[in-house]
This record gives sequence, structure tokens and C-alpha cells, in this order.
Amino acid sequence: AGDGDCGHTHARAAQAIQEWLRAQPPPAAPARLLSSLADLLLEKMGGSSGVLYGLFLTAAAGPLRNGDDLAAWADAMDAGVEAMQRYGGAAPGDRTMLDPLCAAVQALYALHGPNAQLLPVLAAAVQSAEAAAEATRHMEAGAGRASYISSAQLLQPDPGAVAVAAVLRAVLEALQ
Repeated sequence: AGDGDCGHTHARAAQAIQEWLRAQPPPAAPARLLSSLADLLLEKMGGSSGVLYGLFLTAAAGPLRNGDDLAAWADAMDAGVEAMQRYGGAAPGDRTMLDPLCAAVQALYALHGPNAQLLPVLAAAVQSAEAAAEATRHMEAGAGRASYISSAQLLQPDPGAVAVAAVLRAVLEALQ
């Protein structure tokens, strides 16, 4: 679906992150961590995915500069999605990586609640993201490389959407 490089670009990103982590400890401050990851992905990942992840992480770092409580993390995700929409031109329902990200952000709003607990809210966000990624199987591509392909040929979920859901699942599993 699209130009067929989604798996390769994500593999390059994973390899670059692993090498980066072996070379130095990651920054402790969340905003600095996200900014560093953005720079790394912009440099090493390649493709439109690298640019979009870079935009997402750069914007997400903003709300974390003044604190890193649970609500700030929800705001960070929201800021990242907003930046991707503004600069990438896609919207939810366009069969892109935004579909699972937007679904996750909706679930993460629960982090603003007074008794919010990270792991249950994050688990719900991951489930929402996975369902949204799977739902792209039945969507017509409205943006991205897949929009150049006939809908009759798009029989699988959007690869970028599946990759986003997998990344969110990995974050959840690491925190558990």
C-alpha cells in the first residue's frame, strides 16, 4: 500500500534507536527525550514516516517542558497529532497513521481525571489504536501514498497505522 517502504523505514528507525541507546543513556527529561528521538528519526528513518514521526515528537515535547504528570503526557500526544494533521494534511478516516493515533489520544484524555492510573488508561489507548489500525482495512485512502492506489487493491490495514499501534503496544509492554 503506497510505495512499499513502511517496514524498511520502521526497521531503520528501530536500528537507529537501538544504536543510540547503546552509545549513551537517553535524556532523563521527557521533553528532551522526545526532542532527541525526533532528531534521530528525522536523520535516520527516512521516508514520509520519518518526517511525520519527527513532527509528532517535536510537537509532543512542548507540553512536557513544564512538567511530566499524566495530564501533560495526554496533552503531549494531542499536540503531536495536531502537528501531524496540520503539516501532513491528513485527517482521521484518511487511512493513515493518524487513525490509530487519534483513537489513542481520545482514550488518553482519561489521564486528565483526578484518579487516573497510567497503565489501565494506556492499555485502553492501545486497544483503541489497534482497533483503529485494523479498521483502516475497510477505508478508502484519502491521503498518503496509498491514495494513489485503487481501493480495490487495498485489502490489508494501512501499514503505517499498524506500525503506530505496534509502537504504542511496545510502550505499554515496556511500562508493564
